[in-house]
Amino acid sequence: MTDRTRRSYDLVADRYAEELSDELRHKPLDRALLDAFAELVREGTVADIGCGPGQVAAHLASRGSRVIGLDLSTAMCAAVRRRTSLPAGAADMTALPLRAAALDGLVCLYATIHLDDDQRAAAYREFARVLRPGAYALLSFHVSDPDFPDGGVKTLGTWWGRDVDLDFRFLDPDAEISASRAAGFDLVARLDRAPHPGSEHPSERCTLLVRRSTLT
Repeated sequence: MTDRTRRSYDLVADRYAEELSDELRHKPLDRALLDAFAELVREGTVADIGCGPGQVAAHLASRGSRVIGLDLSTAMCAAVRRRTSLPAGAADMTALPLRAAALDGLVCLYATIHLDDDQRAAAYREFARVLRPGAYALLSFHVSDPDFPDGGVKTLGTWWGRDVDLDFRFLDPDAEISASRAAGFDLVARLDRAPHPGSEHPSERCTLLVRRSTLT
């Protein structure tokens, strides 16, 4: 699964960057959540996991955070370096190349949707490992769309004229809250929202703000 996801995003990275690099301009709620997250983190070091071409990382950097981008796709990382001044490197979110408690914050927007239940649990454990106790993580995912309920899986074989092999999972927010708690996070806030018409895939979405537990 990891290899085919990496290959698929490598194939569409340039087009993805062209189409989505300015997506936050059309998403006021997402911008507000990121701004609130940046205020909580202040000038700390933040990792954008599944960073794509770096639009979220760039927004956080503009708010004063020290941001590094990590993505499974090396082509996406190249797009970050080409389009921003931010560092970016290839990484699997289930085995992050970071020392324990290295980060003051972490965002992962619409990237865990490519992982199955066991892989997401492993990713949440990694997120907890690399965050200092008390640090925040912001997690977003798709919940459902007109064709798929939560728990459904949509497989994409063609994207922007390229042959890909990607699974997009629609996740149950309550299950993801439970999984994050099992990994060592406390829920701080949850936002459920409808899609912004005409500017993104028509899916219901959820964002969780969670905090690394300070308990040992």
